[in-house]
Amino acid sequence: MGRPSSTERSWLDPWTVGAIAVVAYALSNVVHEGLGHGGACVLVGGRPKELNAVFFDCSVEGLPSAAARWVAAGGSIANLLFAALAWAGIRGLPRDWGRERQFTWLMLAINLLMPFGYLLFSGLGGIGDWAVVIDGMQPALAWRIGLTALGAVLYFVVTPPLLMAELEPFLGTGAETRIARARTLTLLPYVVGGTLFVVAGLLNPYGLQLVLISAAAASFGGTSLLAWYPVVWARRARGGTEPPLGVGRSVAWLVLALVVAGLFIGVLGPGVRLSRSD
Repeated sequence: MGRPSSTERSWLDPWTVGAIAVVAYALSNVVHEGLGHGGACVLVGGRPKELNAVFFDCSVEGLPSAAARWVAAGGSIANLLFAALAWAGIRGLPRDWGRERQFTWLMLAINLLMPFGYLLFSGLGGIGDWAVVIDGMQPALAWRIGLTALGAVLYFVVTPPLLMAELEPFLGTGAETRIARARTLTLLPYVVGGTLFVVAGLLNPYGLQLVLISAAAASFGGTSLLAWYPVVWARRARGGTEPPLGVGRSVAWLVLALVVAGLFIGVLGPGVRLSRSD
């Protein structure tokens, strides 16, 4: 067999892109809820009670008020640590490892956008992780405005150029080609990942409100920049890499995504009890 043509090497298989998104979104959620909130719970001396796809339940009864703040902040801190690992990782991957680079890029994007989005969400809505962190701090309005401003700068100013610099090798040249490829690489994962979170969230035993303020907020809300900004960027018909980097069909990624989705929805959706109820 001959070497694949440049067109074959540049092909974006939507099924594989979607499969990579399932794994990246599920893993980022476990990082946030399990390693972040759960790890902080253990470190401050709390009692882990339940791990769910939309929350981590930690008892901090009898501990100083700072304990609850650290547990709430732990999810975002863990995401940012993994974003740093992804940023370092993507720079060390071989140029032609398209699937691996797409996965690492998504891990970078999700683990930056979710915590920065939470700052905005908590500042504007007064709910969510960072609302717990600043609860009781005075003047309350100033703290909320500060969260909102910090979140806006990090989300809309700092993150986009950092992400797009690493996505450029996939986009190629010509406005129409770049836009179509950007949609496949970012809008498709956004829809797949958000749907995964919401479906798992619907199985939580505590009602629809948690789906709205946690599952939908973290996915469709927190990573919403993926739905629109890469297309805006791609419209700039700048000179890109030709031929662009592709994401070819991978049965291994498809099988892995099915397994991960099954565990994420079937196990973390209803939740895992970690200790007996009070």
